[in-house]
Amino acid sequence: MPFKNSINKKIVEIPLVQIKPFKSAARKNYSRDKLNELAASIEKNGIIQPLTVRKLKNSEYELIAGERRLRAAAICGLATVPCMVISCSDAEAGLFSLNENLQRSELNFFEEAEIIRNIISRCHITRQELANNIGKKTSAVANKLRILDLGCDERNIILKAHLTERHAKAILKISDKTERRIVLSEIVENNMNVTQSEEYIDYLLHESKTDRRHSHYQKAIIKDIRIFENTIENAVKTMRESGISAVEMQTENDNFIEYVIRIPKRPEPTDHNSGLIA
Repeated sequence: MPFKNSINKKIVEIPLVQIKPFKSAARKNYSRDKLNELAASIEKNGIIQPLTVRKLKNSEYELIAGERRLRAAAICGLATVPCMVISCSDAEAGLFSLNENLQRSELNFFEEAEIIRNIISRCHITRQELANNIGKKTSAVANKLRILDLGCDERNIILKAHLTERHAKAILKISDKTERRIVLSEIVENNMNVTQSEEYIDYLLHESKTDRRHSHYQKAIIKDIRIFENTIENAVKTMRESGISAVEMQTENDNFIEYVIRIPKRPEPTDHNSGLIA
């Protein structure tokens, strides 16, 4: 679908109240601090780059590009903003907004995928048509959309941990949501880079069911042992806090772990031979 539009090169001052937000806008949440910084700049220097809008009915306009500038202008208390008016179809408006937004460095990859999905849905165009208009392969668009299969909580973890889009695509190889959440936690906790994450996930996917059951069993045993260790340590700590000079000793070899706790029979620390093996 060729992108043709008629642009009114004359800059027009349009009241803010007459400008409606674009329905397929990618960014839903904006940093208040950054908006305030932009508002301060606009208040001092004015709006250097006009907003892009298209004419609707009843003296209304739809915003195509420049939502941050529009919001910052509202913070400044401006009544009007400079706009470039274009005449275009819904599909062309969507593609224009998409191209403008994809060039914004502050847009994260989930937001990019959201606007692609919204424009395909709203403008009733195919993935191939969209790919042709933004200079990407259809497979690249499909892969971009796949990351939206991740749940909101998974997306938040990925963004908060500053993981990449390749991390997100690698995690999607795991179909089970519960297991995927566990793997995601492991990646974040161990600060794995993309290569490490991909290798870790490939290992899990190719590991036999028997090995995986054994692995989970081993982890369960280790977890139980740690519970016992904590119980012993807490017991010794409690005795010491109560004035009992308990002594804890630990030895370990390939076959077992041995704990020796020495508890004095009398308050005087004279008997060093009494003991209890746990």
